[in-house]
Amino acid sequence: MKLVPRNYYLDDLFNNFFEGDENKMKCDIYEKEGKYHIEMDIPGFKKNEIKIECNQGNLTITAEKDENNEEKEGKKYLRRERVYGKYQRSFYLGDIDEENIEAAFEHGTLSIVIPKKEEKDTKKYIEVK
Repeated sequence: MKLVPRNYYLDDLFNNFFEGDENKMKCDIYEKEGKYHIEMDIPGFKKNEIKIECNQGNLTITAEKDENNEEKEGKKYLRRERVYGKYQRSFYLGDIDEENIEAAFEHGTLSIVIPKKEEKDTKKYIEVK
């Protein structure tokens, strides 16, 4: 039994206010066997609408659809809720092997495997006199 009715005192006023582009591209990032793995949900996009860019350890994933204003097959839309636009997420992953990054897109999920570079011991011990 609910004592306070739904939408009482505008309790859902800010539900969509804080929703940004990052909410449209939800992802999981984990490390396994010396590689970073990114699994990102990008439903409604095709493989050729997704672009992955890597620059000095920064990985940027962009998904973009162009708006098609023409009415096809005599359709006259009364309501259009499917959004056309550009969504982008960026991650800094540090020292990675940019030449061997692999990506696959299947059933609305983008999977990226990013090999880490082997860590070099750059410590230098200084003798105290």
